[in-house]
Amino acid sequence: MSTTLGAIVDALGGQLTGDPSTPVHRLAPLATAAEGDLAFVAHVRYLSQVHSTRAGALIVGHPLAQAAAGRGACIVADDPYHYFARLTQWWRRLHEPEALAVVHPSAVIDPSARLGVGVFVGPYAVIEANVEVGDGAVIGAHCVLGRDVRIGSQTRLAPRVTVAAGCSIGERCILHSGVVIGADGFGFAPHQGRWVKIEQLGAVHIGHDVEIGANTCVDRGALDDTVIGDGVKLDNLIQIGHNVRIGANTAMAGCVGVAGSAEIGAGCTVGGGAVVLGHLSLADGVHVSAASVVTRSIREPGQYTGMFPIDDNASWEKNAASLKQLNRLRERLKAVEQAIAQAQHKKTES
Repeated sequence: MSTTLGAIVDALGGQLTGDPSTPVHRLAPLATAAEGDLAFVAHVRYLSQVHSTRAGALIVGHPLAQAAAGRGACIVADDPYHYFARLTQWWRRLHEPEALAVVHPSAVIDPSARLGVGVFVGPYAVIEANVEVGDGAVIGAHCVLGRDVRIGSQTRLAPRVTVAAGCSIGERCILHSGVVIGADGFGFAPHQGRWVKIEQLGAVHIGHDVEIGANTCVDRGALDDTVIGDGVKLDNLIQIGHNVRIGANTAMAGCVGVAGSAEIGAGCTVGGGAVVLGHLSLADGVHVSAASVVTRSIREPGQYTGMFPIDDNASWEKNAASLKQLNRLRERLKAVEQAIAQAQHKKTES
């Protein structure tokens, strides 16, 4: 389904240069866009691509407005990246009709469950006792909602999401396929060479406007609850341990692991493959580089990196061996410095 630049500006605002009837068939990357496609340019460093792209129209910021207008139709926005994000949402609504308010006959719903107005429940979904689902929510095929679960209005669960008993999810959230909310945390007490299970008696509480990627797991708390704040974004294949607390609008890339009882502040980012050890705390505004291992609490905002540089194996082993000797070398250096200081003191006295 095609649209026009004029229709886009009418819906989202922005300053249009060119013919409002210019057709837009597709949203496309700048490098591969063709005639009839709409692309965006987020930064002035891509000025050369403004001239080289074959896109039919561009979304640009004010610094690139003149260059974009010189080549053809464009939409000028204060923040082109944000404008593009809003455009993708509008485009999806235009091309993908909302799920109809229907409960599939194969779904299994306990009589005590309460479904709001306009709820969709897909094939073979299971909704257990005393579940509450808000207005306009979507429960995909094969989803399982355990007893006493709360799902907020307009929240969408893709197929095969599991929300275990007693957990709650806020409004306008998106959970992708394979997400598991409220599995038992990793809690065991060692006793006479065996592991004795510690029952996980807490829950998981997820705020509003949270998005969680495919196959990510958020464990329930041991005694207190695991808490995910409003606006948090979690990528695919992330593990959030029991009793973790994540502040509002924090984002984590794929394969991050956060161990139990860690506290992550608001507005943080954690790069792909990074690990945060248990019982640590990160202040608001902390940004952890990909593949880092956070081994201590971080009290001040900023960018933090903790990784051993990759090298060929023989060189890495030599460097690792040297690294193990650093403490001994440090103590030897301190002894030498003290000896020099004492010698200088005696020379001064004499």
